[in-house]
Amino acid sequence: MANGTKLEDEAAQSTTALGPMIGLAREDFVGAIALLLRETASDPVRSMKHAQEMGQDMIKIMTGKSDLAPDPKDKRFRDPAWQYNPFLRAGAQYYLAVQKGMKSWLDDLELDDLERDRANFISNIIIDGLAPTNTLIGNPTAQKRLVDSGGLSLIKGLKNAYNDMVHNKGMVSQVDKRPFKLGENVAISKGSVVLRTEMMELIHYAPTTDEVYEIPQLTIPPQINKMYINDLSPEKSVVKWQVDNGIQTFVISWRNPTKEQGHWDMADYVRSCREAMEAAAAITGSKKVNVSAGCSGGQTAAMVASKMAADGDDLLGALTLMVCVLHPKQNDIEAGSLVSENGMALARRRAAKKGVIKGDDLARGFAWLRPNDLIWNYVINNYLLGDDPPAFDVLFWNADATNLSASLMGDFLTAFETLAFTRKGEVEMVDHKVDLSKVKSDLFILGGVTDHITPWKATYRSTQLFGSKDVTYVLSQSGHMQAILNPPGNPKAKYFVQKGGGKLPATADEWLQGTEEVAGSWWPYWAEWVTKRSGKKKAAPKKLGNTKYKPLDPAPGLYVSEEV
Repeated sequence: MANGTKLEDEAAQSTTALGPMIGLAREDFVGAIALLLRETASDPVRSMKHAQEMGQDMIKIMTGKSDLAPDPKDKRFRDPAWQYNPFLRAGAQYYLAVQKGMKSWLDDLELDDLERDRANFISNIIIDGLAPTNTLIGNPTAQKRLVDSGGLSLIKGLKNAYNDMVHNKGMVSQVDKRPFKLGENVAISKGSVVLRTEMMELIHYAPTTDEVYEIPQLTIPPQINKMYINDLSPEKSVVKWQVDNGIQTFVISWRNPTKEQGHWDMADYVRSCREAMEAAAAITGSKKVNVSAGCSGGQTAAMVASKMAADGDDLLGALTLMVCVLHPKQNDIEAGSLVSENGMALARRRAAKKGVIKGDDLARGFAWLRPNDLIWNYVINNYLLGDDPPAFDVLFWNADATNLSASLMGDFLTAFETLAFTRKGEVEMVDHKVDLSKVKSDLFILGGVTDHITPWKATYRSTQLFGSKDVTYVLSQSGHMQAILNPPGNPKAKYFVQKGGGKLPATADEWLQGTEEVAGSWWPYWAEWVTKRSGKKKAAPKKLGNTKYKPLDPAPGLYVSEEV
């Protein structure tokens, strides 16, 4: 379980969840580096002072008097050789001296908060790349493996590097994809496609109980990841959990857009969501449809809710939003400091020219934003040690990248730039004035304590945007992906809820002061919440779909494995 948790955290760090990152541009990286060079030249005395301090550290290292030591939590330096081998210990200390000197120098620069964040971010990327552990000569564990294997680890590492260059577009592999087969050991819940359009398939999953709740549950997945994150292995399948609790379950499967489909915009996706809701209502005979969504799918679901409220359409029942930010701020995530208006304008132009943003390009950009975990970690494992990357279902799903249409990316950027979800009727998108205060649905919002993609305090802000009288916020003790994939059975799992219920306070810090810790997964808590809002029980249907929406292909459908 511990290893699985670690791998889920790594997958979460590279998940291409939409946010300010999509506006990141090469010019903004260059601008941040130019800022550092400018500050270096502007005050030579200050630069000389820090150079002297670093020189003193170097003298202590050479004379064996340095007390610099790696952080005990830094797994790069766990090999005992870093402590007992004087040459390796000195090598580590040289690296730590550079790291210390860079931090001291940056702290001394006269920068505003935004400039300081940019400088820290860029310097960390550079320093991480200089770590001695990233090379064979500076990695004692890899050297031992080389000797123990009689050189076979080096041969296997070179083979892994060659395969990545030829078959993985030059990116180091994070997962061994070979053991996984869609419909065989991943995405195996029984169901059928009951609606197929140019943009999406709607999957109706087979009930596993004799009775089901009247009101169905529709999941809107992110447009930048495949839908089967909801149905990985049976023990962590959200779909299985829902049907086993008597919930009539429907999931949208978005089609992976090509350049010719780059015109698909938010309005098109909102229309598809409403079409899926209407189909689920017709199949189940319900006058309401509950909706759950995460990440960028949550932003889409919020836009659906706003549009339906503006149209006077009351089909939407309860709404669940998971690890989703509707009120972003530039300092929410580290790389947010690198976003500029110029960068977003460039991103729009490049996307419009190409028609789509390739999923591989999105994954590559995010990997370099957390290089220690998502690049150098795998360089050491795959190339220096000659091991295969892990065979893990979450990482397999994460590596199954999808494209993002240029028009949709433009709309996400517009929502970010204008703070559309926070302005009551001031911003027009999707043929209406966006106003979440008109949405009255009961609301369940989930955040993750260690989420680096959608920080939990940013997700909490959404509680203040809707016109809902019944709002529940749950904080899962986990990261981005693991916050959602948090089934019962993990003895370390826990979550936080507000004591006594009632109206939620205005800020996340106020809310946290009034919470209680609950041991276990939040899934049972959510199941109780949503089934109370799912109507009465009735006999489970014998067949999937109906005469209008006939079963087409078995789950997980065709679009999920379509090559583009």
